Amino acid sequence: MQPGGGLTGCRDRAGALGLGGFGVQVSWGGGIGEPGGAVSGLGGAVLGLGVTVLGPGGHFWGWGAVVGSGGGFGAGGQLWGGGAGLRTRCVAEEERRVRANAREYNEKFQYASNCIKTSKYNIVTFLPVNLFEQFQEVANTYFLFLLILQLIPQISSLSWFTTIVPLVLVLTITAVKDATDDYFRHKSDNQVNNRQSQVLISGVLRQEQWMNVRVGDIIKLENNQFVAADLLLLSSSEPHGLCYIETAELDGETNMKVRQAIPVTSELGDTSKLALFDGEVICEPPNNKLDKFGGTLYWKENKYPLSNQNMLLRGCVLRNTEWCFGLVIFAGGLGQPHTRPDQIQADEHRPIFGFLVCMGVILAIGNAIWEHEVGVCFQIYLPWDEGVHSAFFSGFLSFWSYIIILNTVVPISLYVSVEVIRLGHSYFINWDKKMYCAKRRTPAEARTTTLNEELGQVEYIFSDKTGTLTQNIMVFSKCSVNGHSYGDVQDMLGHKAELGERPEPVDFSFNPLADPRFQFWDPSLLEAVKLGDPHVHEFFRLLSLCHTVMSEEKSEGELFYKAQSPDEGALVTAARNFGFVFRSRTPKTITVHELGRAITYQLLAILDFNNIRKRMSVIVRSPEGKIRLYCKGADTILLERLHPANQDLTNVTTDHLNVSAGLRTLVLAYKDLEESYYEDWSERLHRASGAPEAREDRLARLYDEVEHDMMLLGATAIEDKLQQGVPETIAILTLANIKIWVLTGDKQETAVNIGYSCKMLTDDMTEVFVVTGHTVLEVREELRKAREKMMDASRSMGNGFSYQEKLSSTKLTSVLEAIAGEYALVINGHSLAHALEADMEVEFLETACACKAVICCRVTPLQKAQVVELVKKYKKAVTLAIGDGSAHIGVGISGQEGIQAVLASDYSFSQFKFLQRLLLVHGRWSYLRMCKFLCYFFYKNFAFTMVHFWFGFFCGFSAQTVYDQYFITLYNIVYTSLPVLAMGVFDQDVPEQRSMEYPKLYEPGQLNLLFNKREFFICIAQGIYTSVLMFFIPYGVFADATRDDGAQLADYQSFAVTVATSLVIVVSVQIGLDTGFWTAINHFFIWGSLAAYFAILFAMHSDGLFQMFPNQFRFVGNAQNTLAQPTVWLTIALTTVVCVMPVVAFRFLKLDLKPELSDTVRYTQLVRKKQKTQHRCMRRVGRVGSRRSGYAFSHQEGFGELIMSGKNMRLSSLALSGFAARPSASWIETLRKKKGGEGSTACSPSGAPDKTLKV
Repeated sequence: MQPGGGLTGCRDRAGALGLGGFGVQVSWGGGIGEPGGAVSGLGGAVLGLGVTVLGPGGHFWGWGAVVGSGGGFGAGGQLWGGGAGLRTRCVAEEERRVRANAREYNEKFQYASNCIKTSKYNIVTFLPVNLFEQFQEVANTYFLFLLILQLIPQISSLSWFTTIVPLVLVLTITAVKDATDDYFRHKSDNQVNNRQSQVLISGVLRQEQWMNVRVGDIIKLENNQFVAADLLLLSSSEPHGLCYIETAELDGETNMKVRQAIPVTSELGDTSKLALFDGEVICEPPNNKLDKFGGTLYWKENKYPLSNQNMLLRGCVLRNTEWCFGLVIFAGGLGQPHTRPDQIQADEHRPIFGFLVCMGVILAIGNAIWEHEVGVCFQIYLPWDEGVHSAFFSGFLSFWSYIIILNTVVPISLYVSVEVIRLGHSYFINWDKKMYCAKRRTPAEARTTTLNEELGQVEYIFSDKTGTLTQNIMVFSKCSVNGHSYGDVQDMLGHKAELGERPEPVDFSFNPLADPRFQFWDPSLLEAVKLGDPHVHEFFRLLSLCHTVMSEEKSEGELFYKAQSPDEGALVTAARNFGFVFRSRTPKTITVHELGRAITYQLLAILDFNNIRKRMSVIVRSPEGKIRLYCKGADTILLERLHPANQDLTNVTTDHLNVSAGLRTLVLAYKDLEESYYEDWSERLHRASGAPEAREDRLARLYDEVEHDMMLLGATAIEDKLQQGVPETIAILTLANIKIWVLTGDKQETAVNIGYSCKMLTDDMTEVFVVTGHTVLEVREELRKAREKMMDASRSMGNGFSYQEKLSSTKLTSVLEAIAGEYALVINGHSLAHALEADMEVEFLETACACKAVICCRVTPLQKAQVVELVKKYKKAVTLAIGDGSAHIGVGISGQEGIQAVLASDYSFSQFKFLQRLLLVHGRWSYLRMCKFLCYFFYKNFAFTMVHFWFGFFCGFSAQTVYDQYFITLYNIVYTSLPVLAMGVFDQDVPEQRSMEYPKLYEPGQLNLLFNKREFFICIAQGIYTSVLMFFIPYGVFADATRDDGAQLADYQSFAVTVATSLVIVVSVQIGLDTGFWTAINHFFIWGSLAAYFAILFAMHSDGLFQMFPNQFRFVGNAQNTLAQPTVWLTIALTTVVCVMPVVAFRFLKLDLKPELSDTVRYTQLVRKKQKTQHRCMRRVGRVGSRRSGYAFSHQEGFGELIMSGKNMRLSSLALSGFAARPSASWIETLRKKKGGEGSTACSPSGAPDKTLKV
């Protein structure tokens, strides 16, 4: 690997079904994105074995694998696993030296080029490399070994074609699939590598392909272009070398961030000056730190410090900046994707291999004893083969012969069948109309075929808030002004309108500067403005002045606001529509058009926002000379700073805030300042600003001093629109015992507010623990107190748990998971960094797993991946990540943000609510179908193969087969393949509506109840039982039976036909019993397979084939003669009944005495159909949710200082997107009541399946 290239790591996916069996990795390609979109070549596992995963663009996913090039999919940027940009350390590089405009100098360090290479093959290397990779799989190597054995005449008991035909079929299918995957990788690589970039070469800007960009090049970016590599910003079209970037592809946030060139290079705005620039940068080597960068620029015998504020990372998008120049510091070339041997698979193969070897050894010993005791007497009639001189050596050869015969316990057709079934399940997801978003014309898409059954086993969901739970669209929803509430929709009579009775929105046509996209539904607020209500005027005046928004006017009256956060944009746009239009600003003035009249206010100071203050203020001087402070902030902060005279108004406003369920609320206040006081305060502020020490503390004290005894104006409530159906989906998934953790880069207030909006957090919870410690000791103490409170609450309720401090390092099991009450945990990123340390991670995980909801705020992509890895390490549970992470399953939601996460995902769809259907319907069905398929497959093959074992005791252990070789070849390919495929693709236990209605049905997958080692050995035992009856009943009958003409019935071929016919009929009846959902395809395949068996049987014993191939088909008419005997059919019938009846009896008793939930649901459905009862319509019950303050959640500290400096006054030409408004529903309480019967224990941490059902 090259410096700056993507770090290659790898991870193992938990087994889908947890079986001891063969493993195979088949990389079905999926997820081909838009131009530049990568192919997600995903390695897979059959039978629940470990899997090595190749992520998009051929990267490995893993929490330590911070991939930098990102060009392998779409626009370039981060892949899952944390981090972004190209600063990925892959070799021991102590420091990096880069000299501008000096390719020859930089090339001696052999830095990586910018070329993306994720493909694995070319035309010449494809065949040898692909075959080499395929034969690294244990299964393929095993079958190749069998083929070699079959070519040895002394031990070959079957013809070579019985193995080579299916092996070649599997190798061919896999090769075609790999070739297709690699073709799309080549295509994706070419799309990214051939993107054009303007590179400064010899003083001239030339169009160069991305792959030709080198470290040390100076490149020019234009507005809306993606950053091609990690750049040091040199200059831009904006004043003072500023530029604006969007980092949604890196951290999911769409709010703009500011980057600034260092002053010495900010004036290098034309190519002639840049061509002479020969500065040298010495900086840190590639690493995975997104928010930190350290380096020094040496130029003209001076040195200038560099920080992250001077860097543009690959994957960012240049916004609101016409152009900029940057020096390439890090470029990244990607190595080819490759896999590594999986030790888990080797461990899981042992049971099958052990069973096979044991049977071979037993039969080999039997052969040696028989040859020594009995066979020696028949040397004249049955001489030993040439080269065999002892009974021991005969037994040795017999061992290998039986290994060949008995290999059908796991035939190669299993692997093809599994992939066909998985492919079918993926198509069902793609074709699901109920997961299709008509508005965006976006269907659900399964980008992999290897993880469908794991969708039915998910226990933990890790979700990124941004663009996942919300639409990231801010809507000015309500406000309270001077004790009057505005924003409730009213009907013609002035009453609050019900849902569906919404009138026309307010008409803002009187205002030529209004934003046509803004909508408000309460006309009384506009009437108050028109009537001249002084409080309403002052309210909107504050909104138009107290902000850090920049305004751009392309043409007369065509305003565009550039807001750092969508919250600010929504508030300023609201003021604009109601007649208070923020028009322009300079470093010292703000111009507002108040109801058509232009007024310019002198901007005296901006008291900037930060996370501690949770408020911002401006001090302005009006044209009349009055000095006034305007402040907006979180209610918990501002209400404490009001003048005592506001008490009555405060009470009313607080009531209004309390009914703003789940909205992001702000309180607005003002304060008039005396001229003399302001002059004194301003002088102290100036001295504090220049203080060399404790500057921040001194400023904070001055801010706090002036922001007291303010007068309350009112409050605003902004809705960060949740995606449709989010609260209902979270409630349903919670009832399915799925735990949802939110891992977001947003601030704590944002995340908590969204948590309340989507009902992850509720007022009914026993307690919400907030961990904000800045040191290891503080975090440990907060976690300890949280655990103690939970334990104390449990003891007080009489549960009497005893706390166990030390836990197993292999699998976390804690009494805390059985506590009473509902708790939630909120932890900040800086606290999480300590909590994830090795000596505290178990304590953190124990505390978190005892909580119903966990929200991690301000976390980096690497921390997100570490949290996921922590759960995977100790909980041994299947995890799913939305938007980010390194979970077993990746899901992308194509919302307002995170398109890169969609391209990098295993499954994608357009709305969060579809996750419910993906898991509870498709995931549960896939798990159920695969489990039933595997159980039946092993049953039918053990029933088929073990007959040879019993026959060995009656044929001198000579490795003679019971069936003819054609039956052995066709059994798994023709006679029994299609019925089991139909069951594996189409079977259902309950309809999709019931799967959604009864979330508890999902628990068997989480507990892995349907296919584990116990179930595996049960189906093996059933197969062995069937083989015993299959052999000994015909054997006993044939011992004394005669034909109709009195001749002896017993002969080898008649016995073989009878046993084979019994086997095909018994396994066909068995799959009929196993099938829970019959379709025309099931009927056709089952009866068609039986018909095909008899047709082929009679054909192989026909005169025609004998005449064409006399040496191959010697037994003319045997099938017709055998099946013409009534004794044979009675034997077949007896065998079938004896084999099947115990199974029927057991299932009947189990259904009657110990039914599972799915059985009860089916019975309930049957009763409902018979009684034809009408479904009751549940009345939705609304409940006032919790109101949480949400000031300026996306706001970036320090922007106010930037405005006052005047560095960003000249604006670029780009419009901001508007803010659409859509209503959202919330009815979790009704949902909980509706699920009362089956949901009473849904959240039980014990995970025990509930077998009762209330109807």
